[in-house]
Parts: sequence; structure tokens; C-alpha cells
Amino acid sequence: MKRSLARWLASCALHRSRQAAWEAVGLFALALAMGCARPAGVEGNRPLEMLVGNDPETLDPRYATDAVGLRTTRLLHAGLVRLNADTLEPEPFLARSWRWRDPLSLQIDLRDDVSFHSGAPFGSRDVAETLRAMASDRVASRHARVVDAIAEVHEEGPHTVLVRLARPHATLLADLELPILRADEAWSPPAPDGSLDGLGPYVVAGSDRGEVRLAPAAHGALPLPSHAVTLRTVHDENTLALRLATGRSDVALNLVSPTLIPALAAEPGLAVTARAGANLAYVVVQETRGTLGDVRTRQGISLAIDRSMLCETLFDRRATPAGGLIAPTHWASVRSQPLAFDPVKARAMLDASGAARAHLTLLTSTERLRGDVARVVAQELADVGVEATVVALELGTMIARLNRGDFDLAILVLPEMTEPNVLRHFLHGAFVPPAGANRGRVHDDVLDTLLDAGDSVADPAARRVIYSQVEAREREQMHVVPLWYADQIALTSNRARAFVPSAEGRWLGLATLK
Repeated sequence: MKRSLARWLASCALHRSRQAAWEAVGLFALALAMGCARPAGVEGNRPLEMLVGNDPETLDPRYATDAVGLRTTRLLHAGLVRLNADTLEPEPFLARSWRWRDPLSLQIDLRDDVSFHSGAPFGSRDVAETLRAMASDRVASRHARVVDAIAEVHEEGPHTVLVRLARPHATLLADLELPILRADEAWSPPAPDGSLDGLGPYVVAGSDRGEVRLAPAAHGALPLPSHAVTLRTVHDENTLALRLATGRSDVALNLVSPTLIPALAAEPGLAVTARAGANLAYVVVQETRGTLGDVRTRQGISLAIDRSMLCETLFDRRATPAGGLIAPTHWASVRSQPLAFDPVKARAMLDASGAARAHLTLLTSTERLRGDVARVVAQELADVGVEATVVALELGTMIARLNRGDFDLAILVLPEMTEPNVLRHFLHGAFVPPAGANRGRVHDDVLDTLLDAGDSVADPAARRVIYSQVEAREREQMHVVPLWYADQIALTSNRARAFVPSAEGRWLGLATLK
């Protein structure tokens, strides 16, 4: 009886979403009938319009950390490497090639066919000054930790750079995705308007509140894009869908609830492109609170959650139940089976740990879908004897509480899971806030040793073995409770039908649309 209640809650949420979809479709039909469709002949002349959920905090790549800001700056700037859209392995971009001279010395040979947007030539001095500036207290880049393992950078010719490490550091190649700036601008004051000279496919043509206009760059690391791009901020889901349906916008990535997708995709002129995603949704457990430090409690919480049901209902099968921390598409994945759902065993473990009849808080964001997920998870915990009160918070307030440790459980998404070393920042005992994002206050010497090895061992095959051991340790200890890997879902106009995001959701595919 209780088991059916969680599924009933999920079904109710699914019904609400589908009802909203048909209401939206009704709005589209009304808008079209009232002549809101784009006049014929305009389509080919306007920029591609990509809808985003919030304005970028800054367009300076040294300081951008929010998702929209990061992804926008990757259209304006380029790094020595870029990440393969499927496996997220590093590939040459501004670099032509590289080779390790020894375990601490990487020689990088640069492309000689690239220039900045301004026409200034690109060379080794730009690379050296960017890496030095990113590491300096004077610039105070928010990405300084990415280069903290670099001891020295030497220019060995106009298009050759030698990077020397202070210690073995396995992720150097992935870290070199860092945007390269012109040498004389790398140390400049912050430029939030995006005016720094870049090497990406676009340049900022102008911006206002709610809108960033990007023009194709005549110079850069990629061929000249066919279309200008406008990034438009839209908060309301119905407004967003209406803009797409009436031909005013072209791409909305991960902004529409999965259950709305079928109804919207049925509209003439709209299409859905999707791919398996690499970003993990999970429950973070504050291990210093009550019995949450007991592995039996954490295992019991994991066993209580029916991941397949969540993915089938609330995500309309557009998410994959998690088998571990690293998504199956990722180069470091061990491709584990989805974590088990066993409420009988969950109740037994929670009884044994003393967590049964406990009262916990479960933090989530104010986004509707996340709230629905949290309510279903709370009911599943109630089914096994744990009372969880859902607390929905604005992102800033939620992050502040997480960093203070003022919570029991929280549903989060691991941002940009491009390199498995990011797990060190979230799980290593040295990275409890404010030093990092270990918000669960995890202290596990075995796990720390494995994460340190993953940070220092360079051989990819050896790293796969290390991360298989990390996954095994996490399955045993369940310091965080993996939930699902959500698909990257783009709702597009016909003219942007070919757009496909990368596995972690970046937008470089806009530059290749014809």
C-alpha cells in the first residue's frame, strides 16, 4: 500500500506536467491563430536564438563559474584542448600535438594557422602569460586551482611551450581546456562585457539584460560560423515553448521538463535532439548528523529509492538510472549495473542503524521538476520508516546551507562531469567547505588515497583501474547516493535541427550549423 503511494505521487507529477504540455499546446494554437507566427521571409536573415535559464554572471572567462557564463565563454574563447563530445577525452584544439618529455614535463606544439578575433597572431607567449595570470593572486581567477599544479611555463619558440609540473598531476591535459587570452590582456582588469580578445567562433556584438548577441568571428580556432547567435533569457516554461513554437527561437537545451517534450515535439516546426548525458544527480548525505555517519543508514537510503521508476515517470525515460558516480558514456566509466531497489532490505538496515523513525530534512531547489523528485524520494523514505521534510530553496540560499553543513540530505547535480578528478573536490577529506565542495563532510582514508592516486597517475589505463576502485569503495560506503544521469535534451526549430550538445551540455555545436 505504501509502496504504491510513491508511484502515485510520481504519476500525479507526471499528469501535472502533461496537463501543462497540453495547456501550452493550446497557447501555441491560439498564438498562431492570432498571427503571432514569424512572417515568411524573415527566417533566413535572423540570428539563431538560443534560450537560456538565466543571464550569465560574467563573460570574462577568468571569472565565469555559472553554467550559462561558462558555456558562453567557451563560444568566445578556445583552449589548447577541447573535450570529445561523446567520451569527454581531451583532443587538440589550439594545440597541434603534445608529448611528455618526462612525468613532470609536457611539450605542447601549437597551431600556426590561428589568430585572435582582432587579427593578432596566436603564439606561445599568449599561452605562457595566460597560465601565469590564471595562477596569480593579482588576477584572482576563480579557476586558479586548475593550474595550481603547474610550476613553470617556458616559451621554447613562437609555437612551442613547455609546461613543468610541481607534482605529478594526471588531469593536466583536461585542465588545458582553459581559455587562452592574448598575452597583453591576460593580466587586465575584469571584463564582464566579454570584450577580451578571443579565439572562439564568436565575438560579443552587444548585450542587454536578458540578451547576449554574438557575431561570427572572422578569426579563431574554428571556421567562420554560418549564423550569428542570440542568447535570450526566459524563465517561464510556457513563454519559452511559445517562442519556439512561433519560430522566434531555435534551441532550448535542458530547459523543458522531459514530460513536456512529446507534446511540444508534435508541433510543426519543432524537433527534439537528445543524447545520453554525463552529469550525475545524487543525494548528498551530511555524515556528521545523527546516524547518517553510519554506513547502514546510507545504504538503507540508497536501497529505498526506485531509480527506474523516477526515470520512467518524472523523466519520461529521458534519464538513465545510476550505477555509480561516472556515467556509462564517460571514458573512465566501469559501466556498473543500476543500484538496487530493495525496500525490505532498506528497512532492515535502517532499523539496525537506529535511523528508522528519524526525522530528516531534504533540501532541493525551487525548480518544479526537482521539487517533484524530492517529494517522491521523501515518500520512498517514509515507506521504510524515515520521515524526510522537503525544503525547497533558491540556489544561493541552498548553497550557503550546504556549505555550513546545515542539512541532512540534499538532491544535487554534479556540474560538468568532464574529468573524474572532479570527484576529489566533492569527496576528499581535504576539501570540506570552504576549501572545496565536500559538503557531506566525508572523511574516508581509503577513498582519499584512491582520489589522490587518480589526481597523480597519468596513464589512462591505470586511471581507469583507480576509478573502478573509487566506484567500488563508494558502492560499499555510499558517501553520496547516485540517482540518475539525465539526457541532454534540445528542443529545436527546423533550422537548428542538426544541433547536438556535448555529453556534458556545452554549445559548440551552434558554430557548425548551416
